Amino acid sequence: MQFTGHLPEDAPDPRLEQAARVRDLPFAVMGLVPQPTLEDWDGLGMEGTGGSGGHSHQAVSISYTLWRNPEDRDDPANLAELDDQTRASLDVEPPWPRPVWLLDMVERMRYPMLWEAVRTSWYRESSEHSTLEYQLVHHTNHILMNRFREELGLDMGRPAHEGSWRATEASINRSAFLVVNGVETAACEIDTDPFVYAVGVRLAPDLVATAVIPREFLPHVRVQLDTRESASA
Repeated sequence: MQFTGHLPEDAPDPRLEQAARVRDLPFAVMGLVPQPTLEDWDGLGMEGTGGSGGHSHQAVSISYTLWRNPEDRDDPANLAELDDQTRASLDVEPPWPRPVWLLDMVERMRYPMLWEAVRTSWYRESSEHSTLEYQLVHHTNHILMNRFREELGLDMGRPAHEGSWRATEASINRSAFLVVNGVETAACEIDTDPFVYAVGVRLAPDLVATAVIPREFLPHVRVQLDTRESASA
């Protein structure tokens, strides 16, 4: 989430409306299993396509704050690696009061985030885009392109839709397994990328879930999925 301009102190928290929209969806949204190192703070993203006949595609992504040492949140080991300019900008106090939820968002920027780590994707009709393989590759490349540009040598100000850095369906292991709601389930995974690990499952004929986790965070994350309960419910 990004916020610009001067928000009044009583500005409503946009996460509440987004969470309500997610609860109204006609399909279950998946997330990583609850675990001490991950905090689900209703960091939700939604996308969809449709027309006069209604939605043909909807997807929900969930982001998490990572706590390397969840028993002591003041431990410096929990902090993200930030450049001096970013760290200084977080310490700036504007001369006007800010909403409590915005202060929370600013404070979270000091810590690592698993950005859009889990995505649940629904398609009304089957197509090449609704396959598990397509969604797994698409989610993987979405994370790589948006979170690893510097590591991949991608220009910051230009789109990057081509290149040898991109994951492809040839990278997929179709013999993997993932625990979903406590049950070991047939899955597809991409375990060859140097920056991320990706895994996904088909939940129903019209529904898939994928998870993409930066490799540096894997030691702190149990990669299993559960039907998600809203963090603000």
